[in-house]
Order: sequence, then C-alpha cells, then structure tokens
Amino acid sequence: MDPITIALLVIAGVVVLAGLYVWSTYNGLVTLNVRVDEAWSDITVQLKRRADLIPNLIEAVKGYAKHEKQVFENVTKARAATVGAGSPAEAAAAENMMQSALKSIFAVAEAYPDLQASENFQQLQAELVDTENKIQASRRFYNGGVRDLNTRILVFPNNVWARQLGFGKRDFFEVDNPEAIAEPPKVQF
Repeated sequence: MDPITIALLVIAGVVVLAGLYVWSTYNGLVTLNVRVDEAWSDITVQLKRRADLIPNLIEAVKGYAKHEKQVFENVTKARAATVGAGSPAEAAAAENMMQSALKSIFAVAEAYPDLQASENFQQLQAELVDTENKIQASRRFYNGGVRDLNTRILVFPNNVWARQLGFGKRDFFEVDNPEAIAEPPKVQF
C-alpha cells in the first residue's frame, strides 16, 4: 500500500471513531434527559396527589375550626402554587409554602380532640404521610438523574459536544429551607 492510501484509511478510521463517539454520547445524553423528564413527571404526579388531598383535609378541619380563616387561605394559596409550578425552582418555592401551610393546619387540628379522633381525618393523615414519603423519594430520584445528566454534560470531552447537540444542565429540585422538608409533616396526634 502506498502512503496516501494508508493516510486516507487512518483519517477514515479517525472519522468513523469520532462519529461513533458522538453518536454514543448523544444517545447517552438523550437517555439521561428522558430519565430526568420521567423523574420530574413523577414529582408532579405526587405534588398533584397531595394538592388533591388538601381540599379534603381543609374540609375536615373547617367544620371544627371555622375561625381559622387565615390558615385555610394560606393552605389554598400553597396548593395553587404547587399545582401551578412548572419548573424545579417554582416547585421548590411552592414546597416551602406548602410545608409551612401544612404545619399550620396540623397545629390547628391539635386544638380539636374530636377532629383528631375522626376516622376521615385519620385516613387523610395517613394518605398525606404516604404522599409526602413518595414526594421525598421522587425528589431523590429526580436529583440523582439530574446529577448524572449534569455530570455527563460537564465531563471532558462530552462538554465539547453536549451544548452543540442541544443539551444543557438541569436544575436540581432544591428548597430554600431543607430542614422544613427533611421529614414529612408530623400528623400523629
């Protein structure tokens, strides 16, 4: 073989290897991106589930605590913010509002022993605790996916290609006050 043919074969081999690398990188980033989208969807499902429980909880408490109008308004605002959240940052802000509102409503409930003994209220408590646990697990899964995607995007040589292929870093689902959501709201009486 002459040197020109060898050089062309080497160049063709390098181009094929580079193409395989870009193809593999793209597919890996698409896979991680879809996983992060799926995890975000799981979070929104759980936030919606909790938001759907809130009106029932309010109605259960309202019958006993009619004079606690501000508490009910705060819970309603927090619910609306949760349902309307479209990004992790908005969801985090709504999560802070919701945690504060739930603490208020359970503080009101503590003052009414008949409410605490209500089977309906106890069932709502159990469902809320279950939902809070699912939100926390979904948040961990989402943040793990975001970590993996962001790492893949930022490491060399992927960082050379990722932006050109249309991939950017994603936001973690973080809250301003991590202590507020470290544990589900206390709903045992």
